[in-house]
Amino acid sequence: MQPPWSYQASRMRGSRRTFLNLFCILWLPLLLKAASSSPLPHGNDPPSPALQSGLYKGHTCVGCVLVVSVIEQLAQWHNSTVKAAVERLCNYIPEKLQGFCYVLAELYGPHIAELLWFCTISSSIDKEMNADVVCHSLKLCKQDPGQPLCHLYPPPKKIFTGFSSVCAFPLLANLCEKIKYVIRNKLPFEDFDGDKFSTFPTLRGYHWRGRDCDDKNTTMYPGRRPDNWDVNSDSNCNGIWGVDPKDGIPYEEKFCKGADSQGVVLLGDSAGAHFHIPPEWMTVTEMSAKSFANLPMAFTDELDWPQFSEITGFLNSTIGGWTDSLYLRLRQRNRCNHRDLQNISQNGGSSGNLLYLIKSLARNQLLDYPAIVIYATIGNDVCNGNRDTLAHMTTPKEMLSNVMQALRYLDTRLPNGSHVILTGLVDGRFLWDNLHDRYHPLGQLNRDVTYSQLYSFLNCLQVSPCSGWLTPNETLRNLTSERALQLSNVLKEIATSEKFANFDIFYMDFPLRQTAEEWRKMGGQPWQLIEPVDGFHPSQIAAALGTSITWRKALHEWPHVLGKENPFNHQIEAIFKDQGGH
Repeated sequence: MQPPWSYQASRMRGSRRTFLNLFCILWLPLLLKAASSSPLPHGNDPPSPALQSGLYKGHTCVGCVLVVSVIEQLAQWHNSTVKAAVERLCNYIPEKLQGFCYVLAELYGPHIAELLWFCTISSSIDKEMNADVVCHSLKLCKQDPGQPLCHLYPPPKKIFTGFSSVCAFPLLANLCEKIKYVIRNKLPFEDFDGDKFSTFPTLRGYHWRGRDCDDKNTTMYPGRRPDNWDVNSDSNCNGIWGVDPKDGIPYEEKFCKGADSQGVVLLGDSAGAHFHIPPEWMTVTEMSAKSFANLPMAFTDELDWPQFSEITGFLNSTIGGWTDSLYLRLRQRNRCNHRDLQNISQNGGSSGNLLYLIKSLARNQLLDYPAIVIYATIGNDVCNGNRDTLAHMTTPKEMLSNVMQALRYLDTRLPNGSHVILTGLVDGRFLWDNLHDRYHPLGQLNRDVTYSQLYSFLNCLQVSPCSGWLTPNETLRNLTSERALQLSNVLKEIATSEKFANFDIFYMDFPLRQTAEEWRKMGGQPWQLIEPVDGFHPSQIAAALGTSITWRKALHEWPHVLGKENPFNHQIEAIFKDQGGH
């Protein structure tokens, strides 16, 4: 006798043009990569195969649970079948990607239908078949011998184990291997492209550093001193060039000579790159075609939004809050600084692997203007996903060695008259204190997933962005903050005692406490300063408020770092308007 869901399952097998294939094959690898912003390997050595395999398993499980949860909730919210839910989701995706969805459906449709059929059973027949059960049944989540059962939702009374792994199918086995290869070897756009400027926004383009004004001419780029005062062309891309017909003086000489022109460079981690997963991607009550319109851009920017960030942001925010940045304030202070920005940050950046990332700095000591460099690896030296997290934290001795190597390298690259500001590590106890009992976007529909549950799930899989702070263990949270303070004190001591030939050096604490105080005065709540999806990174609001705090400190304690205000700003604006935009 056939089970009662046989007819429904047979109908679902005929589905081909669904989004599930694109969602699992295109977006899932992105989520697998981004579900944890665990640090990159310390130093330049690649991670061991064993580590990579473990991370792959953990990220696969997280990605599967997120995908199945969203699909099930979408069906629930619209009171539809799972088939209708994935078709609705397919229609949300930008049109340029929908064709890819249909092509993959033709290639992998028969086997995808089996997975879809199984999801239908879980969501329509057996209410205990939650996303955890589905993913464990598909072998995309796995309980290793002697290890706890990792789950996001409360475990059901009975576990369904009769369905074989989706990767057992011949065609999908090849696909799964390709996904595994991509995850293990890093997505290609994660690598830095030397010190090149670009006219393209993403893929480490002008969202990350000032837009090039002549991509074919390597002698023209933001931040360089003008060639012959830019009489004939805009060699430094700040939008100011030509000769004033009234007196024959080049505009660049008239407006920018002696103006203390300088750029801003950030050496940082995912917080500096401004990591953000739009909560609308996981909140079915807010999901629409508009919410996914930025998917291609987000994908090619590694789920980072440096164009809105605290140090190098220059565009009006489209992800909530508002944009304020050190670059925008320097540009407002001196319009000759237009486009002179570089965000050399990467998800997982730490004092160790920054020694590799720093080599993409674009600065010529002889040809370029000085720069203000912000060194801000605010968490990954104490954050990792290991169960023995304390053993994997950077030690004060290692921190001293790493930072000094970076500073010595900067001394060989930065023009004389530059400045370096070392930013201390954050006190991440703020995260648990303000989020642990709140509902995650994935749990808002049914009020069934808190941040505490999410943190425990990620810790169990060893893919937590920070198992030392995102934990109910108060002792461990305190020990992590104690180590963070020790590393901050190393930075403070360096700023006090070390001298360099081409830059002076300063230290400031990460301004989380001041940011929270200012936000409370504005009527806000502390949890709004944290990214809602990952529950770990500073939000857009926190970034903007942090800028104002940093600026005030610099004005009060190191005014020479910011340079003087250019008295010709109004004339520059009147003649050159927006200076070519960004």
